[in-house]
Amino acid sequence: MTRGFWQGVKKLGRTCSYSGTSFLIPSTTHETLKAETAALKQMSAKLCSQLGNDAYYNLEPWFNEMPFLRAMGHYSQLATTIRYLDMNPQRLATKRLMPGFFRVQKGIEVCGRSYDGVGNVALLHAEHYDVVHVRSIWVKAAEQGDCRPLRDYMNGCVLEARKGTIMVSPFISQQEKQVMQVLLNEQRSFIVLADNGFRDYYKPVDALFDACAAGRVLILSPWSYDPTKRHISRSDCVALNAMAEEIRMLGTEQ
Repeated sequence: MTRGFWQGVKKLGRTCSYSGTSFLIPSTTHETLKAETAALKQMSAKLCSQLGNDAYYNLEPWFNEMPFLRAMGHYSQLATTIRYLDMNPQRLATKRLMPGFFRVQKGIEVCGRSYDGVGNVALLHAEHYDVVHVRSIWVKAAEQGDCRPLRDYMNGCVLEARKGTIMVSPFISQQEKQVMQVLLNEQRSFIVLADNGFRDYYKPVDALFDACAAGRVLILSPWSYDPTKRHISRSDCVALNAMAEEIRMLGTEQ
C-alpha cells in the first residue's frame, strides 16, 4: 500500500517536473479522487510514450530525497523498523550527550589528503597503526581447504589490536567484517574508511553507534555524500585500501 502510494507520488512528480506546473492536494471525495488518479495515470503514460522510457525516468525529480520515508520490500524489515523506532530516542539522547563524536567534521587532513569524518579524531594521533586487508589469494586457498593462512592473518589482526595498535580498513569483505566484529566485541579502537560521504544528519549504523559514542571509532571518507550511490566499485576498493596503507604509515612518522 505504501509502495503504491509512493510510486504514484513519483509519477506525479515527474509529470510536474516536465510541465513546470505545481499541483494541489486532490479532493477527498471518492469519485473525484478516482477521476484525478485516472487522469494522472493517463498523463504519465502519455508523457512516457512521448519521451521514451529512458528520458522519462531520468526527468529531474520534483521531490528531494526523503530519508524518513521508505517502502518496505520484505516482511523482515518490519522487525528492523520497530527496533529503529524503539532505539531512536536513546540514540538521539546519546548524540546530544556526545555531540563531538557524532558531528560531521570537514577537511580532516591526513597524509596530504582531505577527509570528512565522524567519530574520535584523536585516533589519528596514536603511536601504531596497521591495516586489515584480506587478500583474495587467502580466501581462494580457504575455499580449496587450506584455511590456515587466512585464519592466521585474521587472528594476527586481532592480536595487533590487543597490543594497542589502531587497525585501519574499509572493512569490505566478509572476513574483514568478521575482524571488525571481534574488535567491537573486545572494545578495541579502529578507523573505518567509508566509500561514501556523510549526509547532514548522518549517524553510524547499529554495529558502530555505541563504539562511536565511546570514542573508539573514527569513520573517514575522502568523498562527498552521493545519495545515488548504492554499491562500492572495484576502483573504490583499491583506492580505499591504498588510503589505509597511507594511514598505516602515520605511526612510523611520529
